[in-house]
Amino acid sequence: MSKNNIDLSIVTVSSKIDYLTECFKSVYAALDGIKAEVILIDNASPENIGKTIKKKFPELKVIRREENGGFGENNNLGMKVAKGRYVLLLNDDTLVFQKKIFSEMVSWMDKHPEVGVSSCGLLNPDKKTYQGSGGYFPTLPRVFAWMSFLDDIPLIDKIIKPFHPLHGWSPFYKNEGYFKKAHEQDWLTGAFFFMRKSAMDEAGLFDEDFFLYVEEVELSYRFVKAGWKIWYLPKWSIVHYGQVTTGSENSIVMEMKHLKLFYSKHFPKWQLPVLIVILKFGALIRIIIYGVFKGSKVAKIYAKAFSSI
Repeated sequence: MSKNNIDLSIVTVSSKIDYLTECFKSVYAALDGIKAEVILIDNASPENIGKTIKKKFPELKVIRREENGGFGENNNLGMKVAKGRYVLLLNDDTLVFQKKIFSEMVSWMDKHPEVGVSSCGLLNPDKKTYQGSGGYFPTLPRVFAWMSFLDDIPLIDKIIKPFHPLHGWSPFYKNEGYFKKAHEQDWLTGAFFFMRKSAMDEAGLFDEDFFLYVEEVELSYRFVKAGWKIWYLPKWSIVHYGQVTTGSENSIVMEMKHLKLFYSKHFPKWQLPVLIVILKFGALIRIIIYGVFKGSKVAKIYAKAFSSI
């Protein structure tokens, strides 16, 4: 145990006050049996969310910033000052309903010293259906399978181990078996990113060139390169409202752009132009398919993605 006896540092970036209030109520209610600190990054909120929320939770540590930053940049501020043996990045649009989730996950990590990062199950508001949480590194075959819908075909998805395992026609989705079982995988979603502090110190902080999307993939890649394992643990779960509130346009465009950035930093140079061709091919397919079946609005999103790649 660290000298200051803090087991867990929880870092959250501000968004909407309503989500944040309910999130912190649930977080503090689940801290029994564990020494923890909660750190809020007030991301240049015009209503000064940090000052308001601290009145409700006096023990909260608030870091105020005056310029709107990206996901990685904001979380880095909290990660730099975190004193816990473990550091949890927790979205503010989450709700903790398992009272011992933090103490039990700390105990699990203590028993598995080879694991650098873990995550729990992310549930929709119904507390029954699962959201995708990470997947496997986006190698060229996996990106091609994703862009061509091949990883939606039964059995093929199990062979390929998709970049995004949860798909509408995939067996992973139909029986939700994949996200109901504990397993090792390559990367995890940043909504609940539970890091061993010593592993984080070795792998490093987020690459701030990634403003939003793919930053968790990139950081997870460095954890794995450093020899740490990454585990998904649905024995514990939280509610995540993100897939209800997040717009699709920015996510699609930014993810494709940042996949290019990821390749430029970590993969051989010859692979980048191949990746670009695959992404443009996938965007073009979606422009045609969605233009016919879902109308021009969705097709326009992929047209924007196509031009940005």
